[in-house]
Amino acid sequence: MLLMQKLSATLLLCANVFAATDAEILAFLKKGIAGNANVSNIELSINGKKAVPGMSGWQAYFVAIEADVKQGNDNRHINQNGTYFISGDTLATELVNVKTGERYNDTIAPDFPAQFYSKNNLISGRANAKYKVAIFSDPLCPFCRRYVPESLSYMTKYPAVFGVYYFHYPLPTLHPAAVTLTKAAIAAEQAGMENVTMRLYTVEVNPNEKDEGKILDAFNKTFKTKFGIADIRRPSVLKQYELDQKVAQIAMVSGTPTVFFDGKKDPTKNKYKEVKVK
Repeated sequence: MLLMQKLSATLLLCANVFAATDAEILAFLKKGIAGNANVSNIELSINGKKAVPGMSGWQAYFVAIEADVKQGNDNRHINQNGTYFISGDTLATELVNVKTGERYNDTIAPDFPAQFYSKNNLISGRANAKYKVAIFSDPLCPFCRRYVPESLSYMTKYPAVFGVYYFHYPLPTLHPAAVTLTKAAIAAEQAGMENVTMRLYTVEVNPNEKDEGKILDAFNKTFKTKFGIADIRRPSVLKQYELDQKVAQIAMVSGTPTVFFDGKKDPTKNKYKEVKVK
């Protein structure tokens, strides 16, 4: 669960926000979050809205949350997202369809922004392929290490059907080593190396390793390269890394792997298997 989702739990599940304009919704949320003494400098903005399917009158609001958070002796600046549901004068932090069991917090997300289907992120297939698939992944996420190679192995067979766009999204709090691995992979991509993504998932390194030198040693052993710390700190590498994180934030990605199929979030991650390729 995201840190701000935990903090937002201080809000009532349903609360009256009479004549709920966007400004009033943001003010209500800010007041609720500010009730936590460890949170300061809170800034909120609405990134988008979407009607909740099958729930007449309900809209999902996608809210960007920026704040300073004190955790013990540490102070962190966080930039996260939250989904809230509005119907008339009622706000809910969670919304569940009692007939189907669908938890809309898990299934509703903004559509993937078309401008981010970039050639720099296209790792398989053609830009004009019938379907576009966007994958956000951490190379040390256990599920990702199964899912990404399997799905790529299949989709790369059909370049006219699937254009696969890959976005590096390491989870530093869970796998600190993934950040350095990701930057090394970007350096390799920019050097013109092929099949970087597939090979990235075969690197063996302790996910908790923080020594950049040791992490690069593991990467270089797998890739037969000689990348050093200066290579992963090049402006072009950092620019691509930061862009991928920005896209993840706009698309409200919070975990890995997250998959968008033809612009829509795919909770199953397997819609590509439903496509008739012949």
